[in-house]
Amino acid sequence: MEIRAPYVVVGVFVLSAILAVFGFVYWLNNVGSIGKRESYQLVFNGPVPGLLVGAGVLFNGIRVGEVTRLDLVRDRPRDVRVTIAVAEQTPVREDTRVSLDFQGLTGVPVVTLEGGDNPDAPPVRGPLVAEKGAGQSVTQAARDALRRVDGVLSDNAAALHDTIGNLSTFAEGLARNTPKLDGIVAGLERMTGSGATPPRKLVYDLHAVDRFEPGHVMALPGPLVLAEPTAITRLQTQRFLFSPDEQDRDFPDAQWSESLPILVQTRLIQSFENVDIAHAPLRHDSGVEGTSRLLLDLRRFEISLGPQPQPTAVIALSARIVDTNGRQQTANIFEEARAIDKLAPATAAAAFDQAFGALATKLIAWVGRSGR
Repeated sequence: MEIRAPYVVVGVFVLSAILAVFGFVYWLNNVGSIGKRESYQLVFNGPVPGLLVGAGVLFNGIRVGEVTRLDLVRDRPRDVRVTIAVAEQTPVREDTRVSLDFQGLTGVPVVTLEGGDNPDAPPVRGPLVAEKGAGQSVTQAARDALRRVDGVLSDNAAALHDTIGNLSTFAEGLARNTPKLDGIVAGLERMTGSGATPPRKLVYDLHAVDRFEPGHVMALPGPLVLAEPTAITRLQTQRFLFSPDEQDRDFPDAQWSESLPILVQTRLIQSFENVDIAHAPLRHDSGVEGTSRLLLDLRRFEISLGPQPQPTAVIALSARIVDTNGRQQTANIFEEARAIDKLAPATAAAAFDQAFGALATKLIAWVGRSGR
């Protein structure tokens, strides 16, 4: 008995190990991570570079199985039949799309399955055919593209040679006609207004009257509001105006510092302030109400080219004083002209300044007399 006892123990141990292995395999296939599997046939119409038995199978990006077999099709040399085993619950149907993907830096190939759009598609009854070119790697695709480009270049070598020659001729023609092209471009820029920034204009101004002859101006009445002079559209500008208004008469590089009505209003108020700042007229927008108003209408502010022998700077305006009830108290028209020695912006501006000084002096004296 002592001699046979070890053999019995060994036999029991071996049988127990075999049963444990079979039990583990049964658990792994039914309860464990592997579970029951379904096998499917896939057909790739082209090479499947690097695909091996044991490679992963992904369904919508989730690993569901692996490749179990690779076969060549004898009567169709381009096809490769791939057998896969996937989890039993994987929704593989007739509209499932099959392709090959390359993952990681090393480009390990895996079979990818993508569910179709039809939830009522029938189960698979035969092999699933992969999309055309599904097994093509990025490198192979690049090679095929370069091969096609090379073929196009080879087929059109003569036409490309002629095109390059024509481009060379065209470039030489452009080089010979560069000055003409520059002139054309400059003309287009002038026409569309997109050329270089024009030079800044010379700005001219009027001066307020600050000197009055003794006894010429009386004390100003107050309070009084001076509104912005009214004027026709032609006078609401900063340009130097001519009469008659000829198209070829202009000072393109000169302008007044403000539009003519605002310029006249500003310098008149300053002139009134130089006489009697305590009773000088206020602007219409000063917020003062229930006061008399000095209403002006700018009639002329232009360079007259005839019939006098030389150009003349002419300023004319009408003035009315209206009381707090809107009744006109008095009215008058003022006009001054000064000859222009030379028809140029500077001499014209000087003549306008002299004319304005004389007109402002007369207007202030008239307002002072009207307030007695």
